[in-house]
Amino acid sequence: MSAVMPTYGRYGLSFERGEGAYLFATDGRRFLDFATGIAVNSLGHCHPHLVKAVQDQAAKLWHTSNLYDIPEQIRLADRLSDATFADSVFFCNSGLEAVEGAVKLARRYQFANGAPERWRFVTCEGSFHGRSLTSIAASKNPKHLEGFGPEADGFDMVAFGNLNELRAAITPETAGILVEPVQGESGIRPADLDYLRSLREVADEFGILLVFDEVQCGAGRTGKFSAHEWAGVTPDVMSMAKGLGGGFPVGAVLATAEAAKGMVPGTHGSTFGGNQLAMSAANAFMDVVMADGFFDRVDAIGRVLWDKTVDVVAKHPGVYKSVRGAGLMIGIICEIPNSDVITRLHDEGMLTVPAGDNVARLLPPMTIEESHVDEAVAMLDRVGQALKPSNG
Repeated sequence: MSAVMPTYGRYGLSFERGEGAYLFATDGRRFLDFATGIAVNSLGHCHPHLVKAVQDQAAKLWHTSNLYDIPEQIRLADRLSDATFADSVFFCNSGLEAVEGAVKLARRYQFANGAPERWRFVTCEGSFHGRSLTSIAASKNPKHLEGFGPEADGFDMVAFGNLNELRAAITPETAGILVEPVQGESGIRPADLDYLRSLREVADEFGILLVFDEVQCGAGRTGKFSAHEWAGVTPDVMSMAKGLGGGFPVGAVLATAEAAKGMVPGTHGSTFGGNQLAMSAANAFMDVVMADGFFDRVDAIGRVLWDKTVDVVAKHPGVYKSVRGAGLMIGIICEIPNSDVITRLHDEGMLTVPAGDNVARLLPPMTIEESHVDEAVAMLDRVGQALKPSNG
C-alpha cells in the first residue's frame, strides 16, 4: 500500500512527459490534454520559453525569502498592475492562499477604516474557493464540510446570480462580496455580465469591497486577461493562480491602493510566496500572453471550440445534454454519468476534468490550434456514439 495519503480518487494513469497539448503516459500512450492539470498548464507542456526561463533561474537562485527585495517579484507586480485594475500585488503559492489573502485584505481594509465589526462576506451557491477551513465555509459544500468540526463563521451564502437575495444578505457586519465571474468546480457556470456590473454598484452603495475569485477563470482563459473585463467592470480585490505560472505554483492577490491600505508590514506573509524561481515562471508566462494578439487568438479559438462542441453534443442526445462556458472553459452537461464519459474519453486518448452538475470540463491549453479542436471533437463524437443508450 502506498504511503501517499488517500485523499484523491485517481484514474490509474501516470505520465512521464508532456509536449504542447499532449501528455505521454508511462505505458507509452499519448493523450490530448484538455484538462491541463485543472486549468494550470495554460501554455501547454514544456513551453520552450517557460522551460528556458526556469532553467536559467534555477541555475542562479531559487529562494531567499521575503526578508529581502526580489527584483523579479517587483517586475511581475508592475506587469500585473499594468494588465489589470490593481495598484498592489501580494504573491503566494496557490489559489487557496490567494483567496485567503483576499479575505484578510478586505477585513483589514474595514479595520483600517474604523469599522472592525465589518468582517463577514456574502458568497454564492455553487462556488469553490479552496479547501482550507475558511474557504470550505465560504463555499458551504456539505461534502467538503463533513467531518471537520464546526463551520467557520463569517460567510453568508446566496443564490448565484440573484441580486435581490444578495442585497438582502448585506448587514452592518458585511465587509465584502466574494464571487467567481465563472464558477468552475460547480460545472462552468458564467455569471451574467449585467449581474457582475450590478455587484459593483451594490458594493459601492454599501461601502464594501468587491472581490473576484479568478483563480480558475483568470490569466487569459476566457480570452481576456481577467474574466471580469468582459463586463467592463473592475473589482477592488482579485485572487489569481492556476494558469499564472504556466504550471509552476504561483498565486497572487491583486488590489487597488485603497483596498490594500490596511496591509502594512506584519499583517500578512508567505515563506515561499514570490520566490525567484516562481517569479521566473510567471514572468515568462507574461512574456507570452502579453504579446500582441495573444488574447484575440484565445478568444477566436475558444469560439471555434464552442461551436464545434455544441454541434457534436447536439448529435448525441441521451449522452450529452448541453454546453455552457466562456472562452477555453467549456462545460459539457452529460445525460449519463460524467464519469462514464470521462473514462471512455481516456480510452480514446483524451483527458478532461469532472465538475459538479454532471459536467465534463474542457480546459485545453491556450495555445491550441484548430487541429486540436478537431481531434477533441472527433473523440467526443466517437464516445457519444459508443455510449448511446440502447433505446436511443
